[in-house]
Amino acid sequence: MLQPKKQKYRKQFRGQMPGLSRRGAEVNFGEYGLKALGRGWLSARQIEAARKAISRHAHRGGKVWIRVFPDKPITKKALGTRMGSGKGDIHEYVSVVTPGRILFEIAGVTSEVAAVAFRRAAAKLPFKVKLVAR
Repeated sequence: MLQPKKQKYRKQFRGQMPGLSRRGAEVNFGEYGLKALGRGWLSARQIEAARKAISRHAHRGGKVWIRVFPDKPITKKALGTRMGSGKGDIHEYVSVVTPGRILFEIAGVTSEVAAVAFRRAAAKLPFKVKLVAR
């Protein structure tokens, strides 16, 4: 699974997610892209599940680009822990996604194969997405 090799700080604030995606909103590498219509956190597990769904349907043909990286650490306290006593340990890493962000791109496959592959990947994601062409 994806996670940062090094970080300046181990833990981060939760932050806010206003507005639309300014960067990474266009298909730059492949022919077809999967664009987010909702906003939220995309975990490393969800990214990996969607990547597997895309590459398996394409029968490892074509090339797949992952345009998001989970660089935000999310903390959780152990079950049954009382309130207080500081922030919890890192549980997972997520990528912050705002509407308009391209999540995945694919090239070297037909539009039908790309559509079905992205539909299977969409089932693994926590928000609505749509297929966009270059």
